[in-house]
Amino acid sequence: MILKVGLTGGLASGKSTVAERLRERGISVLDADRIVHDLYRAGSAGARAVAEAFGPDFLAADGSVDRPRLSAHVFHDPPSLARLNALIHPLVRDEQARWFSDLEAKGEALGVVEATLLVETGGRQRFDVLVTVSAPADVRLKRAIRRSGETDPNDFLKRMSAQFTDAAREEVSDIVIRTEGMKEELLTKVDELAAELRARAGKK
Repeated sequence: MILKVGLTGGLASGKSTVAERLRERGISVLDADRIVHDLYRAGSAGARAVAEAFGPDFLAADGSVDRPRLSAHVFHDPPSLARLNALIHPLVRDEQARWFSDLEAKGEALGVVEATLLVETGGRQRFDVLVTVSAPADVRLKRAIRRSGETDPNDFLKRMSAQFTDAAREEVSDIVIRTEGMKEELLTKVDELAAELRARAGKK
């Protein structure tokens, strides 16, 4: 059976860098955000669900989901956010399951799903191994501002506060990768992670 690995981390934690290095090492990685992006395309199941639940005003002119408007609406309204999650997350889980099945059919020994809200949405139990990427909050904030060019950190602080803390993720994780050091150090850690995941897959 294929080893199912979850890769998670908060805003600007370095998770994408870890995912990209794993790909470079020949490990298949699925970006859950890409699944959501596809589900929000015009005519997709996600776009239809959003229109039915929140109204056609939340669709763009081309029929795709107006993501900025939807995000702004649900961010300050927990019931609406919970409603959206109840609609979209099952669709995302179905896509992940299909992806793992396809990999297994091809003879792959392991696959990694990269997802920011993996723990927050109760996804821990779907994975054999959970890897959390962590960095101090001040480091993550500086990275986010530098990456986006934003000068006002308030938006990032709000987004970070809406996510689980690193400590909460680490508590349910099997492996923790810390990214506060130099990039070269991180890449070495990820190479070691790739070797460990392959070893675990070989024992499964």
